[in-house]
Amino acid sequence: MEPVVQYKEVQKSFGDTHVLKGINLDIMPSEKIAIIGPSGSGKTTIIRLLMTLAEPTGGDILVDGKNLWKMEVNGKTKTANEKHLGAVRDDIGMVFQHFNLFPHKTILENCTLPLTSVQKMDKTEAEALAKQMLDRVGLGDKFEAYPANLSGGQKQRVAMARALVMKPKIMLFDEVTSALDPELVGEVLEVIRDLAAHEDMAMVLVTHEMEFALEIADRVLFLDEGVIAESGPADDVINKSENPRLQEFLKRFRSNGQS
Repeated sequence: MEPVVQYKEVQKSFGDTHVLKGINLDIMPSEKIAIIGPSGSGKTTIIRLLMTLAEPTGGDILVDGKNLWKMEVNGKTKTANEKHLGAVRDDIGMVFQHFNLFPHKTILENCTLPLTSVQKMDKTEAEALAKQMLDRVGLGDKFEAYPANLSGGQKQRVAMARALVMKPKIMLFDEVTSALDPELVGEVLEVIRDLAAHEDMAMVLVTHEMEFALEIADRVLFLDEGVIAESGPADDVINKSENPRLQEFLKRFRSNGQS
């Protein structure tokens, strides 16, 4: 079985700040991966590069064997253009920390827009699929509501439905509970838990929810200062690792009263 995504010696710098320092990572179809680590370790940058929201400084990212950031033109390798990026990126969905919904569009319109504008799907067909995915995340009664009328947890579930309509092979979650009030975190985690249990797509979660990572992840990566300092089964990494940096991180995390 071939990886759905491969990172090969991927580096990223912002000015003089070297954020990723040679990341090598294979993500297999259906695999569920949690990325943990201190702030500034490069967690979000890893998935932003895959979503083409930032460009790597070095190395290669392959999606289904196709180079994401490079393309062949007349036998020569060149920087990918928008058409190439869009075609390779079609298999990737992302749910952001801050929802990114269009406030002037209904929930249903927010979810049909990617289908009608990107995939050029017929409006009736797009609405049927969007309603199916909104039902999937528990919002079947909110089709005509606007984002302003929803709680933060509901907005995040709309964002998940909007990503799901594109039927991605891999879904990226960027700290999706960190902007929510504590009482709303559970409803969002429950939807992710259900997706992890019942969907074939690969999932990568950048998260501070350690117990949740332990529960749903096949593999946990600990990022520290731009490198994957620890990688393995969730229980091994979170409960059994002897890596001093990881132990320090988890101890500090738990002392703050977070799980």
